[in-house]
Amino acid sequence: MALKKNTFTLLFFLAIGLLVATIISELLTPVRALSFLTKSAAITWEPKANFQVIQYDLYIQVKLNLISIFGLIAAFWFYRKL
Repeated sequence: MALKKNTFTLLFFLAIGLLVATIISELLTPVRALSFLTKSAAITWEPKANFQVIQYDLYIQVKLNLISIFGLIAAFWFYRKL
């Protein structure tokens, strides 16, 4: 049974690609020659609101490195090959 190309399938592939890339990145962290691949840059977003009835405060952080970006590209490529 072939997977249908839809948004859920794309998000699933991207999540798996990011997970695999994170595992590879953690395994390569001790290798000093590849430190440029495993050095992460953090992107944070902190939306807050107080509407007297509802108040929310979120903290979202994404850490990307080159291996993570390669994992996302590979996941998108596999999705396109479906």
